[in-house]
Amino acid sequence: MTQPKIGVGVLIVREGRLLLGRRKGSHGADFWAAPGGHLEFGETPEECAQREVLEETGLVVEQMAKITFTNDFFTAEGKHYVTLFMLAERTSGTPETREPDKCAGWQWFSAAELPQPLFAPLETLHQQGELLPLLAQA
Repeated sequence: MTQPKIGVGVLIVREGRLLLGRRKGSHGADFWAAPGGHLEFGETPEECAQREVLEETGLVVEQMAKITFTNDFFTAEGKHYVTLFMLAERTSGTPETREPDKCAGWQWFSAAELPQPLFAPLETLHQQGELLPLLAQA
């Protein structure tokens, strides 16, 4: 890969708990990640967030905010991603595992019980000190 790819990660928080799924198949297999995916040509980050959350979890994102980004290198895979993080401020529905070949299932976690290992962009967000405050304010 000669150029970075753009990913969109969506933080869905309900009652101070973050929705995460254990990745399967792709790079980052067995790591815990928020819903998200690649930004497609002509798509806004908001459209990507809504599409990916619906495809992966069945949840409908009704309102969201842009929060930050991370810059991550997956050296073993030869990949470089800039991940735009969105905060889903209002969602409806109950999470379902809609892509069982890509995710082992969705679970809610409090700040005190975040699972390990976290997928690189989410871990970077955590290391930058930006993840826990989001859980506290939601």
